[in-house]
Amino acid sequence: MAVKIRLTRMGRRHRPFFRINAVESRTPRDGKILEKLGHYDPLEKDVAKQIVLEKERVQFWLDKGAVPSDTASQILLRHGIKHKYAEEKAARRAKAKSIARAKGQLFTATERIVAEKKAKEAEEKAKAEAEAEAKAEAEAKAKAEAEAKAKAEAEEKAKTEAEAKAKEEAGGAE
Repeated sequence: MAVKIRLTRMGRRHRPFFRINAVESRTPRDGKILEKLGHYDPLEKDVAKQIVLEKERVQFWLDKGAVPSDTASQILLRHGIKHKYAEEKAARRAKAKSIARAKGQLFTATERIVAEKKAKEAEEKAKAEAEAEAKAEAEAKAKAEAEAKAKAEAEEKAKTEAEAKAKEEAGGAE
């Protein structure tokens, strides 16, 4: 018979309450239990009252080979009850993380979020640089146009002055 340590949901809607039980692995979540080992009230304000465990009985079942669920394992570790399944899971996770790192992949959701933020910042920076470059080009173009216009006006002025001078000389020569 394979025994698991897992949570059974109690309470009512929007007011969860969980019992920590030793059950046979094939029974449904709220099915027949072998022994009640404690309870967990996630809505309790006082952290000391949130989780109540019978540590001796939990250790008894762990020694007999009971396997805790992931949530139950976290609760047990929080209360200082170490077991080989948590160590095995940590080792598997570390190995998977190293494999992901070797492949250059992101491992956790936090890493993905950070990578997305960095990509977004880089994209915004590139966009800002492109806008600044476009603005600089527009300013350079406007400056070149203004210089060309000023040069054209200066040439026109010089031309009209030259024509006026030529008329004066032509009028004075007559």
